[in-house]
Amino acid sequence: MHKRLFLSSLLAASGAALTHAAQGAPATDAWPARPIRLIVPYPPGGTSDNLGRLVAERLGANLHANVIVENKPGGTTQIGTELAARSAPDGYTVLLGAVTAFTVLPHLRRRLPYDPKTSFDAIGGIAEYLSIVAVRKDLGVGTLAQLVKLARAQPGQLTYGSAGLASFGHIAGEIIQRETGISLLHVPFKGSADAVAALAGAQVDMVIDGAAVPLIKAGRVVPLATFGNVRHPELPNVPSLPDTGFQIERPTGPSWALLTPRGTPASINARLSLALQALLQEPETHARLRRISTLPDWRPPGELQQAILDDYRFYAQLLPRIGLQPEN
Repeated sequence: MHKRLFLSSLLAASGAALTHAAQGAPATDAWPARPIRLIVPYPPGGTSDNLGRLVAERLGANLHANVIVENKPGGTTQIGTELAARSAPDGYTVLLGAVTAFTVLPHLRRRLPYDPKTSFDAIGGIAEYLSIVAVRKDLGVGTLAQLVKLARAQPGQLTYGSAGLASFGHIAGEIIQRETGISLLHVPFKGSADAVAALAGAQVDMVIDGAAVPLIKAGRVVPLATFGNVRHPELPNVPSLPDTGFQIERPTGPSWALLTPRGTPASINARLSLALQALLQEPETHARLRRISTLPDWRPPGELQQAILDDYRFYAQLLPRIGLQPEN
């Protein structure tokens, strides 16, 4: 019943947001008259932070405004997402939203300090994340099959780091365990940068994170596969999971989206959406996205809302199967 209500409410909220956008809003011609803050619910240095700074730079250029990144990590994106939700809906606060905050956390947190159905207006989808399964250099494995063999010989002893509880890296690790029958120990960090730094320092044995690409290129860690159906454009010799013989379940929506506090004037939301679409069409943006293990994934507001609904349903089925249950 709870999930049916969630989905019904989100559909209703989506319709209301689109109606609001169509109606327009007064007195916004002067916007932006001062800097816009882009809240990134992750610490500096990781993929989300790099993406946020790219979006801030190009969004600012397209809007002729100063867009300033404000990092607010913690709580698996909950702290920064809450801050954005509680901000004034005046067009001067924008959220680089991790879509998992709306598709995963509602299944794992009985109470969230923001309402994933009604706290935000959708601006558009931004990018898809390309994660890499990478291991420490001295682990002694060079393929995913070798990793599985080693883990089976040492059940529960190998560790993998992630950007936090219920992050994509965490869930991907749980999927690998479920599909292969191995047992790994999860070590959550506050963001991707901390997780891959721990891998480089041999504090964990593995990560599933695109932020490992610079370490791979430097020869400091060993890549085993791209956690997806395509190879990483920066690592063309690293196999995709299908190349290794593994079949996986994956969500279909973008990994990040741009959102504003609910009630932001529709004319401002429309300008933000057009500016986001424009920056995602720039060849230089495509090149920079590839360098941070992402691919552009533009979704207009209506399509983004539907993608969030679809991924919410996907995780509703997946999370219990891999042992992730709501916290008490």
